[in-house]
Amino acid sequence: MIGWGHAIVLGIVQGLTEFLPISSSAHVRIVSALLGWPDPGAAFTAVTQLGTETAVLIYFRKDIREIVTTWLESLRRPAVRREPAARIGWYVIFGTIPIGLLGLLLQNSIDTTFRDLRLISATLIVFGLVLGFADARGDGKRTMDDLNLRDSLAIGLAQCLALIPGVSRSGGTISAGLLLGYSREAAARYAFLLALPAVFASGLLELTKIGGSDAAPAWGPTILATLIAFVIGYAVIAWLLRYLSHGSFRPFVIYRLVLGVVLLVLVAVGAVPALP
Repeated sequence: MIGWGHAIVLGIVQGLTEFLPISSSAHVRIVSALLGWPDPGAAFTAVTQLGTETAVLIYFRKDIREIVTTWLESLRRPAVRREPAARIGWYVIFGTIPIGLLGLLLQNSIDTTFRDLRLISATLIVFGLVLGFADARGDGKRTMDDLNLRDSLAIGLAQCLALIPGVSRSGGTISAGLLLGYSREAAARYAFLLALPAVFASGLLELTKIGGSDAAPAWGPTILATLIAFVIGYAVIAWLLRYLSHGSFRPFVIYRLVLGVVLLVLVAVGAVPALP
């Protein structure tokens, strides 16, 4: 059972890690295991992500308002479809389809197999190397105005990897954006926007599993963790976009590699159980 103290700590963890390319779902699982707490489960993680994604809605409210209104206008005025905001609206929709389909097909694995700490360790390391390779190619010059259908689908497929804790939704989509030649800031901005439909759909679906049984997370602690994640997540978005205007992803790559190796060692010596 997730208590109030658990909720505070895990809400902070969720808020700090959701937008950084280090996997929030992995950190919620890892912190719980290290502290000897029960695994909060995929439902708790999905619902607390509603808090961080609400932070995205508020932080990018002007961009989102323009995208939504222009996209709606383009439905009745074909000439508007060439506007960048209208195109981004369509690309977010198309880019969300892959993870929507796979999320439904792999629901059972998401709740069980994917939460194995050995798998999480491997994905932290492997996709840390992928992020490092993508980042080493340099800060591309393409902006969100250069986004096209092919790229949106490629980045959408990369987002599917985030169904496995340890990959990182932002890490996977940002890596794909960098490999396609987009700037770090543009890749991050599109990653944040692309996550909105998938995360809100997943979080709202998993709401039905909160408080449904003695083993399920209770409503009160889950709401508290979600509110904490919202506040901290908003601050992290602002910091990360400022950082990416001059910094690289190298510190996050190093962190992922170190954490993955340490976690593998802890599991190997029996310090933490691999399975919930």
